[in-house]
Amino acid sequence: MGANTLDGGHLKSFIERIERLEEEKKAIADDIKDVYAEAKGNGYDVKIMRKIVSIRKQDASKRQEEEEILDLYMSALGEG
Repeated sequence: MGANTLDGGHLKSFIERIERLEEEKKAIADDIKDVYAEAKGNGYDVKIMRKIVSIRKQDASKRQEEEEILDLYMSALGEG
């Protein structure tokens, strides 16, 4: 598709869809921030909660492999 054959309407449709999704993403990010703030207000450690969320996103076998490597490295440093 060359510059002279662009369909402005089609392009505008894509741009508007992306803009709407970006707005939704921001709203969701704000909601997540509010939940963390609420948890912090209830005495929870938000840094640890973020780490837990990150860990739970990982594939179980990948997480297991990373934990084993971490243990190996800590042992090599005399810390594990």
